[in-house]
Amino acid sequence: MHKITNELKSMTNVAESTNLEDVFHVDILPALPHSAISLLQLSQKESAGPNDFAKPIEADPGLMGQVLRFVNSSYFGFSREIMSIPQAITLVGSRAIVNFALWNAVFSVIPNPKFGPFDLKALWQDSLRRAIFARKVGRVLKLEAAEDLFAGALLQDMAIPLLLKELPTEYEELVEKRASEGKRLSGLEKEMFGWNHADAAAVLATRWNLPEEFVELIAQHTEIEQLLEMGDSARGAACVALASLLPSCSENEWHEKGKFARACQRLSGMSKEDLFECLKDVDEQTAEFAPLLKLPVPEQSIMSFLAEK
Repeated sequence: MHKITNELKSMTNVAESTNLEDVFHVDILPALPHSAISLLQLSQKESAGPNDFAKPIEADPGLMGQVLRFVNSSYFGFSREIMSIPQAITLVGSRAIVNFALWNAVFSVIPNPKFGPFDLKALWQDSLRRAIFARKVGRVLKLEAAEDLFAGALLQDMAIPLLLKELPTEYEELVEKRASEGKRLSGLEKEMFGWNHADAAAVLATRWNLPEEFVELIAQHTEIEQLLEMGDSARGAACVALASLLPSCSENEWHEKGKFARACQRLSGMSKEDLFECLKDVDEQTAEFAPLLKLPVPEQSIMSFLAEK
């Protein structure tokens, strides 16, 4: 698993002006809220219990309210309302709460680059439903780290706004090529820079001292074919990479529908009917979850893309 980290360190770049380490210089990196940092530190301590995790959440009224709305959503499906943070942590586990708080923190600090037609809310909408899908597939496969897949998929594209802000001229060209050639953004980035936004997000996650498992999930999310070839050892990362093939809220076509269907069959073995039911559930959970994060519900559901001829 250290292969990705070593590749990041040895990465070569097309031009010095687009060296990834230079692009992500310390001056542009936003700082995570103190509550998120405290929770990450606690997550590394085996002795930490529900009351320990509750303290930094309860010290941040905004975060506390969002966590309670999160645990009372259909995502968990409890029959009675959860009223306290310690109770929430006991019932759903500290990992799920920390991961949610982490993404909530990232959501709050990533800037809007005001780049052409780019819509920051659409990026977060994409991230949300990809996260819900990655978790669902992880559960179909009975993987233990389904909550980490949720967080990894949520964070996979977090570097894009910073890249658009720091390299607007280069990304204007990439966006135009993507529209005219229909290629994935990550492939065009590799051609131009020698790295892509997955590498950039992994660097950002490392700078923030996020857990190594997140760094790995984020770094590999554009490598679905390689992950599928690796078999059982890479199934978690493959769930996150598969989620990245879902349609974007900002586009009218699902360009990678065929690739998604083939990869999903290889990874999960789900029947067409089971996949449709899974995607329908993702749409429903996204519609409920989006307001918790102050996001509009996507105008186009995944099912609407599937209905296209």
